[in-house]
Amino acid sequence: MPEWRGPFEKVARHRFIPDTVWVQDGGLLTPVDRSADEATWLELCYRNDFVVTQVDDGVPSAPGRVGHEITSSASRPDVVAQMLAALDVEPGMSVLEIGTGTGWNAALLSERLGADRVTSVEVDPVVAGHARRALREAGYKVTVVTGDGARGHPPGAPFDRVIATVAAERVPYAWAEQARPGGRVLVPWTTDFHNGALVSFAVSPEGDMRGRIVGNAAFMRLRAQRGKRALLERDVHDSAEAHRSFTHLHPYEFLGEYDASLAIGLKVPHCKPIVTHHDDGSYTVWLVDPWSGSWARLDYAPGAEKFPVRQSGARDLWREVEAAYGWWDGLDRPTADRWGLTVTPLGQYVWLDTDEHRIDAS
Repeated sequence: MPEWRGPFEKVARHRFIPDTVWVQDGGLLTPVDRSADEATWLELCYRNDFVVTQVDDGVPSAPGRVGHEITSSASRPDVVAQMLAALDVEPGMSVLEIGTGTGWNAALLSERLGADRVTSVEVDPVVAGHARRALREAGYKVTVVTGDGARGHPPGAPFDRVIATVAAERVPYAWAEQARPGGRVLVPWTTDFHNGALVSFAVSPEGDMRGRIVGNAAFMRLRAQRGKRALLERDVHDSAEAHRSFTHLHPYEFLGEYDASLAIGLKVPHCKPIVTHHDDGSYTVWLVDPWSGSWARLDYAPGAEKFPVRQSGARDLWREVEAAYGWWDGLDRPTADRWGLTVTPLGQYVWLDTDEHRIDAS
């Protein structure tokens, strides 16, 4: 993507990163402050990795067994580059960005498209305020709006492009309404089971939008679509009454295999996977429905050919996941690029290969 080389070379990422960031430390998030350790802070700014810039919606809870929840971050530079390339913009186009974050992505867009061509919506007032200051100090005239990104920004419509840097399970139709016919809308699409499907939509003259999966980009959800966080300490209550069984399905096949995980997410709602690793190389895959209190666990041991399963609750989560894997396998294991999504005023639906081949997603 040579057309983006100039903006990436000119727009310094560290100028948009807050002075306090957070790093993983023994499973918990701990702060790194620029004033106390500028070398580490700067190194974090320029890793090809995401940088945690906010936890617990800006009001960090006391560290404990549960730990902090990541609520804002600066995306990985390679993911940012992938998405900007997929957006297919040209100088002079207008862009609506959903999820301002640090403001770095908006600055890259502004550098390429020209002044006053970028509008960005951020739900968190503190995050929005930081981005406004950083953009202003760097000389970019980006309009940063504090508000619910799911509603877009009607006063600035229509836009040539809409790009979301937050994930959505139910893609807001407002984004189609605010894009020009023939425009493009780029959205990280997520389910409770699978996070990481980047969908590129084309907006029809009738205002609907249809798109296919064009890449892997995992993001935090729109705040209005967060749902419930799955916590083992709260949601799993093991007991002698838990149902026990075995499976020959290797956990990598349904969780580590991207295409399988994507398909399972379409068929098994409200199922959140968690993996806990152990010192001996074994690990446990947890399937948790924090809404119903149902859970399942599969224990992996190196070299094993079958794996014990234990589960409890109103839902038979393991059977649901196993059945969804079988459904995907029976479709001849379609790859991610064969799936599509259509969004209309009446809602959205999933399809395989063509819009006519709709999938009954749960």
